[in-house]
Amino acid sequence: MALREPDLDGSPRKSLDGSSQPEKIVIDDRHPGGMENSMENGLQRNGTDLVYSINDRPPWYLCILLGFQHYILAFGGIIAIPLILAEPICIGDNHEVKSQLISTIFFVSGMCTLLQTTVGTRLPILQGGTFSFITPTLAILALPKWRCPNQSTVLLSNTTGILPDDRDEVWKSRMREIQGAILVASLLQLVLGFSGLVGLMLKYIGPLAIAPTINLIGLSLFLEAGKKSGAHWGIASLTVCLILLFSQYLSNFNVPLITYKDKKWNVSQYPLFRLFSALFGMCGSWLICFLLTFFNALPVKPEQYGYLARTDINAHVVTTAPWFRIPYPGQWGLPTVSVSSVLGMMAGVLASTVESIGDYYACARLCGAPPPPTHAINRGVAVEGLGCILAAVWGTGNGTTSYSQNIAALSITKVGSRLVLRTAGLLMIVLGLFGKFGAIFITVPEPVFGGMFLVMFGMIAAVGISNLQHVDLNSSRNLLILGFSTFSGLVLPAWFHSNPGIIDTGFTELDQVITVLFTTNMFIGGFFGFVLDNTIPGTERERGIKNWCKEIHQDTSSCEKDQSCYDLPFCGHLLQKLKCFQHLPFVQTFKRSDWTAQR
Repeated sequence: MALREPDLDGSPRKSLDGSSQPEKIVIDDRHPGGMENSMENGLQRNGTDLVYSINDRPPWYLCILLGFQHYILAFGGIIAIPLILAEPICIGDNHEVKSQLISTIFFVSGMCTLLQTTVGTRLPILQGGTFSFITPTLAILALPKWRCPNQSTVLLSNTTGILPDDRDEVWKSRMREIQGAILVASLLQLVLGFSGLVGLMLKYIGPLAIAPTINLIGLSLFLEAGKKSGAHWGIASLTVCLILLFSQYLSNFNVPLITYKDKKWNVSQYPLFRLFSALFGMCGSWLICFLLTFFNALPVKPEQYGYLARTDINAHVVTTAPWFRIPYPGQWGLPTVSVSSVLGMMAGVLASTVESIGDYYACARLCGAPPPPTHAINRGVAVEGLGCILAAVWGTGNGTTSYSQNIAALSITKVGSRLVLRTAGLLMIVLGLFGKFGAIFITVPEPVFGGMFLVMFGMIAAVGISNLQHVDLNSSRNLLILGFSTFSGLVLPAWFHSNPGIIDTGFTELDQVITVLFTTNMFIGGFFGFVLDNTIPGTERERGIKNWCKEIHQDTSSCEKDQSCYDLPFCGHLLQKLKCFQHLPFVQTFKRSDWTAQR
């Protein structure tokens, strides 16, 4: 049905629908990252050339090396989220708190990765922050009660003896509101997974509902990219050029590396630029900024243009940050809950749920496992809901979801072992405990992140459009649905923002619910797309449903039939003895046929 938001290297992050296309590479030879040949070859062999398959246990040193590689691949998308949310949450110049948020989100992502690979789908899938939650979060924080106070008010409080803890309450209260919204809204994901309603929900969601939803995630974030890039357009442009250089122009250039295998030394070709294009692009611009700062080529006065490109602005954060800090539940206080925030966040939860289904199919193909059965899909969605709850309790300001750039790496490394991803989860937890590690990223200049955002958010919007590859775009019906839902998702939120207080029903809570929902771009686009696609007459071929279903099941006949790799560990004998477990849709004894076969 669809692809989801991309990685910073220009490749889409994940499939939205359960199809076999994690990064527009499994079924499409137009993958922008240049990885299509190697990955398609890996798919055609259905994992038979894997060095290590899903249940294998590679040597410990290989687990650490490949686990760290998975961590590096995901770090760009994970670190971007707290930096985007810092301003609307009113953290301001409190860089110490930003570093704590970065450490917390890595710590929680590691825990969620261990959960997903152990009791979730049990596929080698890494978990991290999701952009699906950002749009409703920004809509919630745009409410009058959550808007940041004027800077003059903050300066006045600094001179009137107000304690720092009182000033921190400004951003902590907003963080607790977001925590409460994610905490309650994620219960929906638990219900969908444990009840088995995932398949029923997806029966009515087609490409014409998903395309405007994902497209509007990217389009609604253009202001964030503009603010960061506008700090120094030259540095932002350099970052974009470097990412394009590594991800596109040098994507087919393999770096020779010396390896030791089968008791002899070998020279292997490694796609270094292809895998780490975002990291190299950011580090290259970061280095240029450091050199310009060292030689005083950048302005030294804060009011001058280009000052924010300096690398020494926040250098003190690294020295003052603690070496060791343990993120803990409720570190910002007890979450608060309001109806408007919860309903708005549910739009992000539903989008994230649908987005993750395709990752399970794609990952299974690449790690040599059979297509995931019903119980594994349901359990995976439920565990992602549990992961979002943990993220809310710990206070990341975001949820968690599966990352398909790490799934793509399975085809290149030929290592599909879940033990490697568990090692990556442990590394994320350990690195999240080091305060100075998170503080290092605060020294990255704003325009460097701005350039990364330009690529990332632009690709999100483009990936939304790519969902239409199965839809008949010669149909006036489809064009009407697509155009109206996308345009409405831009017009209505803009009108509500330009007319604050226009909603006055006499009930404050109802006013807030309406405002949050109608200022959430992805909710407007997805809602209209869903309603119109399911009410306006159209054939399954015209809507793209038929082609989508074909691609879900392509080449599955040659897959292994043994689905024991999806079984819950340590309790198989107990589940077989008690017949009541045959009716639970999230355990291996569930007797219902796979929901995908019922489509």
